Parts: sequence; structure tokens; C-alpha cells
Amino acid sequence: MGIATINPATGETVKTFQPLTDEELDRKLDRADRTFKQYRRTMMVQRSKWLRAAADILERDRAKFGELMTLEMGKPLKSAIKEVDKCALVCRYYADNAAEFLADIPVQTDASFSYVSYHPLGAVLAVMPWNFPFWQVFRFAAPALMAGNVGLLKHASNVPQCALAIEEIFTEAGFPSGAFQTLLIGASQVAKVVADDRVCAATLTGSEYAGMSLAECAGKNLKKTVLELGGSDPFIVMGSANLEAAVSTAVTARMLNSGQSCIAAKRFIVHDAIADEFQKRLLAKFQNLTLGDPMSEDTDIGPLATPGIRDELHEQVVACKDKGAKVLIGGELPDRPGNYYPPTIIADIPPGTPAYDQEFFGPVALLFRVESIDDAIELANSVPYGLGASAWTAVEAEQQQFINELEAGAVFINGLVKSDPRLPFGGIKKSGYGRELGVQGIQEFVNIKTIWIGH
Repeated sequence: MGIATINPATGETVKTFQPLTDEELDRKLDRADRTFKQYRRTMMVQRSKWLRAAADILERDRAKFGELMTLEMGKPLKSAIKEVDKCALVCRYYADNAAEFLADIPVQTDASFSYVSYHPLGAVLAVMPWNFPFWQVFRFAAPALMAGNVGLLKHASNVPQCALAIEEIFTEAGFPSGAFQTLLIGASQVAKVVADDRVCAATLTGSEYAGMSLAECAGKNLKKTVLELGGSDPFIVMGSANLEAAVSTAVTARMLNSGQSCIAAKRFIVHDAIADEFQKRLLAKFQNLTLGDPMSEDTDIGPLATPGIRDELHEQVVACKDKGAKVLIGGELPDRPGNYYPPTIIADIPPGTPAYDQEFFGPVALLFRVESIDDAIELANSVPYGLGASAWTAVEAEQQQFINELEAGAVFINGLVKSDPRLPFGGIKKSGYGRELGVQGIQEFVNIKTIWIGH
């Protein structure tokens, strides 16, 4: 696919872009390298001022940026505007806290004075996805820039205008030219950037395949990486759970971003004692969801980002159905323009179907029944992913067992799995490694330097 804005609601090609030539790319890498040598010397208070200015711009133009996201990847406008607000939040969080997170830490040794100090690395490449085209970038950029690094963005090829807008935000906020640059390049050019000596590290949010490809290239060049990859998050509901709260949250958790979220709840694992009632209530709420124009305030579910994503999702649904699973609602391609897929629930799913080991990236809920907490945990952990998990129970012993035994980077008890600037975010197993956000996120791309001063 070329670099282009293609409206997912209509299929219309709005605008196309030419990838950077090798010469243009080289100039941008050189600018990043030269900028870093000066930018790393800027005071933390100055970086904070620039980052707060970026937050102000985001809030000032939240409607414009929201409409741009909706145009390029199809998420409902109300969700897109909330995404812009969250980007402003992460900017302010690191503007306020980075100095503390990166402060020297004295350590008592045989030296007259010894301590741990945090120093920037250089230019960090961010390979980012289309599903949260602003948030994924800002949650990388805010801590990276506050740490004194410079950023290079290779965004998904279907959101080029979002990518360019983000660079403009940082420029308008006052960051030096070259501190954050968008690279309009194809996937085939990424390896060359990673291998370049002027790039010190890379982070990627995307598919398992993309993560392995980037990690392989970075490994050959001995460069640090952070990967946030796919997920097939379990949403476990035990008999003691507040059922209405669990069902309501289940709908939100599955339909966030029209189902196109790594941390969306995808597998609903429900105890037999309340499974019938949970299914009944979930179905009723799915029936009330509105599929339609993402620019409309009334729309709950917009189009999926590309025809390929919609077609792959439908193939997974059909494969489950062909092996005996029951489709309670949805599961058919709508007869309308655009990449729409209806809210879908699949139940009575037999082993050996894609539901047991694949990620369903769209508005499809997979419903499973279990007889015990041990069965629930075993099923939850059976997939190759380990990003997030949500478990619902009022029994404290069960809560603790979920916390201890669920294989995930985040476990939420009686709540929606979500990213929060104050908490580290990332996964295990094939969901990736490393952490974004929190104090851990800003310390991923720094030189943790030991300082020892003799007598």
C-alpha cells in the first residue's frame, strides 16, 4: 500500500504522498544527529515549557485533529477528540515529572561520592500504528523528548496527515528544528534507518511480524528496542461479580476504537453460574450499538481502517462458524460502501478455531464458559499473547489468584484495561517487551550511567 489518506467510510482516496528519496532521508537523519548534539544540553525546565506548549496546541485544535484522525482511519469523532485530550495529558505529565524521574540517585559505596545518572541516547526511531494515530506517538515522544533524545517517526502509511500534523505541533510548540521529524517512508526503508549509526534505538507498536522484523534488524546492530505488539486480552467474569457493571464495561472494552485496539477485551471467559445472564445482557447491549458515519455524534462503531483488516476479521469469524461456533449477532458483511463490520458475538466456540490462538482486530466478542477459576486462568493464559487482562470478582482470594497467575503485563480487577501515563504499559510473551509510560517508560531510552568519584 502506498502512503495515502483513504477515507475508510467511503473508500475515497483523499490525498497521496511520495516516500522520501534516499537523499531526503539522509538529510533528515543528519539533521536529527546534529540537533541531538545541541538539544541534549537544553535545560529540563526549557523542555517542560515546550512540552506544555504542545499540550496547549493539542487542546486548542482538538476538533481539527480529531477530524483528521477520523478521516484517515475511521474511528468515531467523539473517540478521536478524547484521544487528543489524552495526548495533552501525557505531555503535561512528563513536563511535570520528568525531572524527578531522571534525577541523580546517590548510592553509598567506597567512593567519596557515587551515584546513578540518566543521560539521553540520541535519535530514537518510532514505528507507530494507525489505530491510535496521535496517542501512540505522543506516549513515546513526550518522555523521549523530556529525556533529551530526539524523535524520528515512521508512521503507518494510511495516516500520513496525522504524522505530519504531529511534527507541526512540536515545531509550533518551540522544539528545535530536528528534535522531532516525521519520515514519510515505506516499510521497506525501515531496516536502513535502524541500521544507520545516527539512530541509537527504536520502538514499535504494531503486529507480531513487524515487531520481529524490527527486533531482528536492531539485534544485528546491537540497538535497544521496545516492542508493544498484539493482544488477545481475556475478560473474566466470576459468579460473585457485579454483573451489570461487568457487562457494561465489557461492551466498552470490546468496542473501543471500533474493536481495533491491542488492549481491547477480546475473549470473554464467564463462569457457568452467571454465563446465561451475562450472554443475554451482552447481546442486548450489542443490539443497541449504532454502526455508521464516524463523523456523526450518534455513531458507536465506525468503519475498520482498511478493507484488508475487515476481510481478515470476517475470514476468522467464518472459520469459527464453519467449525460449529454459534454467531449470536452480526457476522455478515454489510451491503454498503466503506470498511464496515457489524458488532458480532460468537459463542459455543470449539477448540481448533482461530478464536483460541489468534487476535480478532475488530468488533467481535468471543464468548467462553468455564466451571472454575482454575479453568478460567488456564484458558486466559493459553494464547501466545500477554498484554492485558481484566478479571471481575468480589472474592478477595480470587482477586489475588488472578493477580498472581494471569500472564499479562497488566491485570485490572473489576475494571477496564487502559493505559495511564502514571503507570507502566507493555506486555509479555508475543505481546512484546519493555515498557512505555510511568517512570519506567522514560527510563527505557536513557543511558543509566554509574558515576564513581574517588577520594
